[in-house]
Amino acid sequence: MKRTPPAPLSVWRTLNFDDFLLGVPHYPEHVDESYWLRDAERIAAAGFNVVRLGEFAWHLMEPREGVFDFSLFDRAIAVLAAEGVKTIFCTPTATPPRWLTATYPEVLRVDERGRTATHGSRQHADTNSPVYRMHSRRITEALARHYAGNPNVIGWQTDNELNTTASTSYSEASEREFRRYLHDRYETIDKLNSAWGGNFWALAYDSFDQIAIPRKDNPGFVAPGHMQDYHRFLAHATAAFQHDQVEILRRANSEWFIFHNLGQLEDIDLRGQFGENLDFLGFDIYPMLYDEMRRAGGHPATQALHLDVCRAYSGNFIVPEQASGFGSQPGFSTMTPEPGEMRRMALSSVARGADGLLFFRWRPAHFGAEIYWMGIIDHDDVPRRRYQEAKQFAEDIGRIKKDLLGTTVRMDVAIAGADFDNQEAYRTYPMGMPSPLEDGMLLHRYCYSKGIACGFIHPEDDLSRIKVLYVPHWVMWKPEWNENVETFVRNGGTLIVGAMTGTRDENNHIPTDLAPGPGLSKLCGVRVEEFGRVAEPGAEGLFGLHGTEFGFHNPAKRPPASSASRRHRFILGNREYEAAHLYELLALDDDVEVLGHWSNRFASGRAAVTSRKVGKGRACYVGTYLAESLVEGLVDHVLGADVQPLVPDLPPAVEVVLREAEDRKLLFLLNCDAEPVELSSVPAGTDLLSGYQVDGGLALGPYGCAVLRL
Repeated sequence: MKRTPPAPLSVWRTLNFDDFLLGVPHYPEHVDESYWLRDAERIAAAGFNVVRLGEFAWHLMEPREGVFDFSLFDRAIAVLAAEGVKTIFCTPTATPPRWLTATYPEVLRVDERGRTATHGSRQHADTNSPVYRMHSRRITEALARHYAGNPNVIGWQTDNELNTTASTSYSEASEREFRRYLHDRYETIDKLNSAWGGNFWALAYDSFDQIAIPRKDNPGFVAPGHMQDYHRFLAHATAAFQHDQVEILRRANSEWFIFHNLGQLEDIDLRGQFGENLDFLGFDIYPMLYDEMRRAGGHPATQALHLDVCRAYSGNFIVPEQASGFGSQPGFSTMTPEPGEMRRMALSSVARGADGLLFFRWRPAHFGAEIYWMGIIDHDDVPRRRYQEAKQFAEDIGRIKKDLLGTTVRMDVAIAGADFDNQEAYRTYPMGMPSPLEDGMLLHRYCYSKGIACGFIHPEDDLSRIKVLYVPHWVMWKPEWNENVETFVRNGGTLIVGAMTGTRDENNHIPTDLAPGPGLSKLCGVRVEEFGRVAEPGAEGLFGLHGTEFGFHNPAKRPPASSASRRHRFILGNREYEAAHLYELLALDDDVEVLGHWSNRFASGRAAVTSRKVGKGRACYVGTYLAESLVEGLVDHVLGADVQPLVPDLPPAVEVVLREAEDRKLLFLLNCDAEPVELSSVPAGTDLLSGYQVDGGLALGPYGCAVLRL
């Protein structure tokens, strides 16, 4: 597959592939070599065209410092290539060999309590360590030189799920690099003290050498600016670690594509250097893994949210690891996909932007920390239902890929996402409030359940293809976004700005201008004069705690809600709603229409939801946080007829997604339940999976799927 230089990062970016990448991560080092030919034959017979190799095998590639041996992988690549299967190779830097950590113990990660990691797991090396970065460059350089002329190696994955096991480090090397980063950012200690608010709690410094990595176990809270810059540094350092490898690989062979497989989005700024260095991004998809998110609508809705959030960073992507079966490590295990469900989950990934997919994994390991993490082939080397289902999926891709490649995912409703600074700003000062993603996911979940085309976007992206933009309390609203957003509204779009937006600058200072800041205040015609908490049954208390996945915090650790007498209500349309989390009192310009007003307590009669006509569109403001009932009210009274479901009368268990290009539309209809369903209002088209013509009625069996070319 020939590499095409990537377009700028955008949710609308396509990958320009000439074929769909389809295959499995494969670990030939885990079995006797006598298995290899049989594996290659069955991989090819399944319809796969690629495998991923090598991410955890540094110890085999460099058994002693400076002694390289790639012969095992040379033979494995040749066996696969003889069956028509190409290879994506990985830099093996997630698991350094024991000789490295023994000889250079300073490369080991240090946790917040000062405990040094030991060899025996993964991601135990500190990617901020100059020594570790040097060794990372050495192994990458050796691999790049060795495979530069091998036509069967078509691309590279950097490392493996960077920052998923741990993103922070408190080593001496990290502290030195943090100070260097701050010196480069601020140049003088006075500028840093100003940015961090050093006159509060006597937090000013005399020199950069005095600064320590912030620790959450201090008696009091760390300055928000200090914490924000630490996580900016971690993102910068992660990008620099990857950049070392990308530069080496690009020099060796400019035709190779390069990507990374992301597990979580911890301390990685995908719209910064990290994403810009790559040809595309890869996202590992395990729908049944994220329990915290699964409570918000089941694992099909979880997968849709995960994919739509990820796509906002880069546009179309690949899935280097797609769940195929039961998954576990010693501390957890997942549910098992039922017959047909593995295929459905894979088609959901494709529907939401995947132009390549590899089922994890070819075969399960017989040893190590994932012995019960199942693959396509079982432990006894027998292909059973997962193999047959993967083969069926490959046949599906064969039927749709000609029409699929070059299309993007339709969005009518877009939620502002994919901004690293706002994600981190929330964490520095959460106050027990929901994160922006927690707030936005309520709108996403509603749209998912109703079949409305919804996703996530960045305000600096092309907004001309969406109808509605919702901004979920982005506390850092940057002035450079105003022009693009105002143009979107003037051209007919609907903007909805959530509470607390624009309440901080990039240093986490409160501006003197009232929220939502000069640009959005002018556009929406509102200024926030006062805000405060509201009480609600079972809601967050004073200190909400941030969790680990996508900005969700842990509701189990929230204290009880305060007095029910402090609940605030408002009227929108003919219905009264209870406010969620927070109220705001708004001052309005003369041309602002009040859509909803507070209906009790001291705020009674004041505006709660507003709208202002701007050109052909309108800019709305919501002076509270979303709740499930409010989302429905906003759809009824603000979005109205502008946003319609892709398919009316959609059964609850059916997921619907539209991928489109200028000359074609592909409508994915996926039954996410074990019970058959009947659809009655499907548009006319040809089901590419079955070859049947559809117009109106469509029956989907258990986990059944259809892809209509309209």
